[in-house]
Order: sequence, then C-alpha cells, then structure tokens
Amino acid sequence: MTAVLRQMTMEDLPAVVEIERITFPLDAWSEAMLRGEIDDQPRTRHYVVAVDDDTIVGYAGLAAAADQADVQTIAVLAGHRRSGIGAALLSELLAEAERRGACEVFLEVRSDNAPAQAMYERFGFERLGVRRNYYDDGTDAITMVRDLRGGAHERA
Repeated sequence: MTAVLRQMTMEDLPAVVEIERITFPLDAWSEAMLRGEIDDQPRTRHYVVAVDDDTIVGYAGLAAAADQADVQTIAVLAGHRRSGIGAALLSELLAEAERRGACEVFLEVRSDNAPAQAMYERFGFERLGVRRNYYDDGTDAITMVRDLRGGAHERA
C-alpha cells in the first residue's frame, strides 16, 4: 500500500463526497451528513482519509460512545481496491475504538458485497443477523460485530 492515512478535515469534503457518490450511487450520504460527522470529531467520531500521490482515494469513519463503537463507512475508489487500503482504514478504525475503550465494534454491510464481507471476517467480525431491505434499493444489510477484548486485529 502506498497511500498514507490522516484525519479527515472539512477541506476533504469535495473529494470524499465524490467518492461517496461513485461508490454508493443508490444510497450515498449527502455532504451535510458527512459535514455533521466531521463536526463530531473528536468527541464521538473518528474519520480518516487515504491519500495516494496527493489524491484522496478512500476514507472511513467510526462512531464511538462508552464501550461500543460502530463502523460508519469505508470506501475506496475502484482503481485502488485490493491494494490494502481498505484493510489499513479498518485497522485504523479498530485501533481508535480500542483507544476509546470500546469492547465491541458493530457494522452493517450490504448482503451483495462479498469482498467487504470477506475483509470484515478476516478482521474477526462475526455475523449477527440481517436487516431486511436496509438499503434504499431494497438490498439487505448483514450486521456484524467484532469483540475487541480478544486481541489481534487481522487474522492470517
């Protein structure tokens, strides 16, 4: 991976909104929603971007409160997938959840996104259940959880 991770800022919003629209065309978050997430940093949120050659190629966000955290979003531009950027972003979110004292991290993933599901499982996430018709296009969401009390992040 050649990308560098850093905290997301308001100046990153145009690039992040564009990646959001490309990656999630049917249920993209609005600029106002993303702005609200960034506004909550560092109180309850932690958002990072992946920068490769001065270009933002991915981003991820975490919500954390008390002993629980939620992966809000992870997105990587198609041309940069399978290069370790998604794994690096997820590792950063899990590390931040641990720094904040979370015991568990939850997420929802599209039932038709097998590569993302496989990555989450590599990181020790386990399936909890299904939320029917969760996404705007009617696709189900698989809910997953990772217990942070167990130790290492990615499984070999």
